[in-house]
Amino acid sequence: MNQWMERAVELALQNIAQGGQPFGAVLVKGEEIIGEGVNELHLRPDSTGHAELLALRRAQEKLGSIDLRGTVMYASGAPCPMCFGAMAMAGVDKAYYANSLADAMAVGLSRSSEVYADLQKINEERVFRMIHMPVEDIAKSPMHVWHSKT
Repeated sequence: MNQWMERAVELALQNIAQGGQPFGAVLVKGEEIIGEGVNELHLRPDSTGHAELLALRRAQEKLGSIDLRGTVMYASGAPCPMCFGAMAMAGVDKAYYANSLADAMAVGLSRSSEVYADLQKINEERVFRMIHMPVEDIAKSPMHVWHSKT
């Protein structure tokens, strides 16, 4: 385990001691931590308060950019689908994790595995459904309006 993963695990253990879940994350660029976080679900009702997302937000604020290419995430647990997507959208190069989804399931933290499994299904078979409802007037379509301004 390297120093960055050690820090992510340390954050997770501190979070447990403070009543939180076993998740800590550290985002590194070069040899510098540019963002870190822990799951803050025990502090406020915010389902997006995950360690990786908080590390991303803090790094983006620090850098003044949403572009995080050239960075690496170290997480105490395998990232959930939301965090996976956020890291991919931000351009994070790769992520390392200490505990697997199977490890999380073994201690009763199964939501990530359930969502990953649901994403493997075709839309009509998913538990969470997304239904296309197009804007009928193209002049009022946000995508069309945005495209016409760029």
